[in-house]
Amino acid sequence: MASGDAFKPALLIIDAQNDFCPPDGSMGIPQGRSIAPVVNKLLDLPFFLRVATKDWHPRDHISFASNHSAPNNKPFESYATIANPLNAAEKQTTRLWPDHCIQDTPGADIIAEIEQGKLDMVVEKGQDPRVEMYSVFGDPFRNPQVARSGLAETLRINGVTDCYVCGLATDYCVKSSVLDAASEGFKVWVIKDGVRGIDTQGCEEAFAEMEKAGAEVIQSDGTEIERVKHWKT
Repeated sequence: MASGDAFKPALLIIDAQNDFCPPDGSMGIPQGRSIAPVVNKLLDLPFFLRVATKDWHPRDHISFASNHSAPNNKPFESYATIANPLNAAEKQTTRLWPDHCIQDTPGADIIAEIEQGKLDMVVEKGQDPRVEMYSVFGDPFRNPQVARSGLAETLRINGVTDCYVCGLATDYCVKSSVLDAASEGFKVWVIKDGVRGIDTQGCEEAFAEMEKAGAEVIQSDGTEIERVKHWKT
């Protein structure tokens, strides 16, 4: 974790998958594919780790509107209250979505425009059908947490101090991953031209929330990237 002058950067590319991108994605985020040139430019930098994340849902995932009863099963419009399967007293309200990023389907693949051969690892998330998992680090329940990806532990074991984050969607999976990275003790940088979101107002609120948590919002050609270019492995 971040301390003193220590610096070992990791790149986190959140959920840049076919189902989140037009024209054919079931949850096509406006201009979702347009992040690819920025992501590829970042992949050329000497990050210690280059990590892509993927939603990797079973067909019976609780976030799919199709798995809920009418009338409260309208994608994008309906919400559901989910109880922690390990502690029914803890509850979360989650938005319901179209079926998306189902395991072993083309919609779950990382978009072809991204140079995947430069990735060091891919982390799959959202496999537990009982809980939503926007963040790559774990689900939102805390008493106890139900699912963890192990990424925080991997970053710590490798001495990573700083996480540079891009991907989809700003107001959901990017935001949740950034907030969790900050709470795990990493210094977090959000690359604004490398993210896209579902809702304009939601994105502005997400940037404000991420900054409040200590993350810094930067551009891929900003001076803040220079340290990545010149750090010594």
